[in-house]
Amino acid sequence: MSAIRSVWDEPRPVDAPIRVWRDWVLVAVVVGGAVIEGITRADVQGRWLELATVAVLAPTLLWRRTHPLAMVAVAFVASAAPALVLGRDLAFASNVFMLVLAYALFRWGSGRSMVLGAAVVLAKMGMNAALGFLTLADVGVGCLILGSTFALGLALRYRSGSRRRERERVVLLERERLARDLHDVVGHHISAVAVRAQAGLAVSQTDPGAAADALRVIEEQASRALAEMRTLVRVLRSDELRPEESEGRADELAPGPVLADVGRLADPAAPRVEVDLEGDPAQVSAAVGGAVQRIAQESVTNARRHARGATRIAVHVTVGETSVRLRVSDDGGAPAPASRDGYGLAGMRERAALLGGTLEAGPGALGWTVEAVLPLSTGPAPRRASPGRRAA
Repeated sequence: MSAIRSVWDEPRPVDAPIRVWRDWVLVAVVVGGAVIEGITRADVQGRWLELATVAVLAPTLLWRRTHPLAMVAVAFVASAAPALVLGRDLAFASNVFMLVLAYALFRWGSGRSMVLGAAVVLAKMGMNAALGFLTLADVGVGCLILGSTFALGLALRYRSGSRRRERERVVLLERERLARDLHDVVGHHISAVAVRAQAGLAVSQTDPGAAADALRVIEEQASRALAEMRTLVRVLRSDELRPEESEGRADELAPGPVLADVGRLADPAAPRVEVDLEGDPAQVSAAVGGAVQRIAQESVTNARRHARGATRIAVHVTVGETSVRLRVSDDGGAPAPASRDGYGLAGMRERAALLGGTLEAGPGALGWTVEAVLPLSTGPAPRRASPGRRAA
């Protein structure tokens, strides 16, 4: 019953085109074929009635996508009238256009339309067989042809749906990646701006020189944030540029961060950030190096925001033979427990997991510690890392 209900409740595809020029060409071809048959097939009794039937019913092809069930019902039910008048099934080959309606029923119709439309088609075939218009062999061949038509409609329907879902998945993954990049870039620089602004305010009355230094650092951090934001936006729009427009704009379309950029996190201002990089960064791929840099950047941002009384943040990166290890720790007090993980920790875990690595975050000997291990070459996603407690 669940399978039947799932078919019955199947919605219509959302991307059905209303009408295109090819539909008019198809109608013209069908009607033209019927006219040719009416002229050349003098042996067919009632050929003009069959010609009129095709000419009247062929325009149903124009609405086969928007109203598939109604068009199938009109065509198959209305074609029964001339068959009853003639005492036989319709003989014109141009009546094959009804198979296009049957295909459209399963390609563009809802689940209810498919079930009800198939019932109408089979009922018409059963009536013709009961009246002696079709032999048992004709019924078998008709069922085979109709079944193949229905199957073709279903196959293209679900192929299109699978492609649409894949595109949606890719878009969602790209949105998540951009959200992580924007969060890390903006969060890091704005956090530095906030820390320097607080320091500048604290010494503005007693040491104007230190306040001026803080303003210079604020300007530098804000400029970096703006530059990285522009780089992200221009990379997103790079596929819109013509080749001649992209020449000379390598600086605007600069690649993302690499492992060596971890050294740029060093900062002598309180809490000072010390960076220690062991090994050869050139051995690390751009994807893994960029992920390590973003994780380190977000970890430093978290420490500045949440480490109470911290005076030192240590960033240690080790490039081994098979993996890259990152450890970020601070000497602040234990952070206040958070009710849930923030976007920062979630983003760091996603970065590590997507590249086949692990990430753990939790209280260390003094303050908070983030440890990540990523392979030099990417692999499948591992088990989930143990949850941390600091919100970002």
